[in-house]
Amino acid sequence: MDVRAYAALAPKAPLEPHVIQRRELRPNDVLIEIKYSGICHSDIHQAREEWGGAIFPMVPGHEIAGIVTAVGSEVTLHKVGDQAGVGCFVDSCRECDNCRIGQQSYCLNHTAYTYNNREMDGVTPTYGGYSTHIVVDENYVLRIPSTLGLDVAAPLMCAGITLYQPLAEWHAGPATRVGIVGLGGLGHMGVKLAAAMGAEVTLISHSPSKEEDAYRLGATNFLLSSDKGAMRSAQNSLDLIVNTASAISSLDPYMRLLRLDGTLVSVGLPAENLSVSPFVFLEQRRRLAGTNNGGIPQTQEMLDFCGERGIGSDIETIAIQDVNEAWDRVVASDVKYRFVIDTASLGA
Repeated sequence: MDVRAYAALAPKAPLEPHVIQRRELRPNDVLIEIKYSGICHSDIHQAREEWGGAIFPMVPGHEIAGIVTAVGSEVTLHKVGDQAGVGCFVDSCRECDNCRIGQQSYCLNHTAYTYNNREMDGVTPTYGGYSTHIVVDENYVLRIPSTLGLDVAAPLMCAGITLYQPLAEWHAGPATRVGIVGLGGLGHMGVKLAAAMGAEVTLISHSPSKEEDAYRLGATNFLLSSDKGAMRSAQNSLDLIVNTASAISSLDPYMRLLRLDGTLVSVGLPAENLSVSPFVFLEQRRRLAGTNNGGIPQTQEMLDFCGERGIGSDIETIAIQDVNEAWDRVVASDVKYRFVIDTASLGA
């Protein structure tokens, strides 16, 4: 079926109207009419060929929220009219050790990412959410609770699960002190989620202008990373730090904020390699870790958690015709805190 979309036709080219083909429904497929698609900074990195390996034409978008409009003959998990979401991937091998325990994003063979990738046949390109419709196997479609608006739910498919996973895996809760580095599209979700889990949350930022929003979003403390005295005073005070920043070169000042057996989990993707001294590990038996986006079971867990507590992303909604300007604003950190495309504008 022909589907309207916006695509980058070449590296660094502006996005423009394009028509893509979606497959007809197989027995286990779900057809979703996309209502909203979030803009992730990785969309920009890939379309501008900053990470290499790009496939063109490219239709970005892996923060997809919409309505199920048709289902295949053997679908049991979703029905027409359901609110549904699609995140960073649309399939995986289903057979490796990681897939078998619901960690599809860590598939040992091939994860079929939602765009700029290939289906499991290794040939068919995948196209993302900057489009009107998508067809996905039911096992890789998420249920969006009815308590969440589709616009604020769309960024949860990437920004939400990217922060929920480290917080859940390292047991953020009432007995933990959590630091979130950076207050952008990822970081603001980290503050919201950690606070909702009952943790004492410290927002760590290089920008004093972020303090007011940090408290509004649920932080109990604000730490200015450029204030060396404040950073020294805060050493050995946190159990868990999730680093969402992409402009940090050395992790040492942040690692020293950790208490005995504390862990820093890095989810940001800086352009250059990070440096860290071995001494910061030895001093308090500290740990450094990283996480990808979560598997299907944990992503559904996150959505249910958010649905029960009314947690969505802070968004600015745009028409698809404004996407190139929005991308420039993302690069300039000029959004609070996630752009979301209203895909109805594709029919305009």
